[in-house]
Amino acid sequence: MTFVVTNALIYDPRYQTFESWGSLMVEQYAAQQLAVPTDDTDWKQWARGLLAIDVFTNEATPDPDAFENWYDWAAALVGTFNAS
Repeated sequence: MTFVVTNALIYDPRYQTFESWGSLMVEQYAAQQLAVPTDDTDWKQWARGLLAIDVFTNEATPDPDAFENWYDWAAALVGTFNAS
């Protein structure tokens, strides 16, 4: 029996800054040409760009506007894609 994994790779945000976590996501989805986050990056705007990628639009991804901080949103994103 063959299983096909269609979920995106989402890095665990624990022990990371937004900039380091976001950079990993930029690297993972390099073909999408996401901006590398900096100290000045609006995380919600950046998150909307990430969610525009096909693998995210086809899933019930959490809305960044429903969260006060990037970490809680990223943890919810991990939970969405790691749900069994």
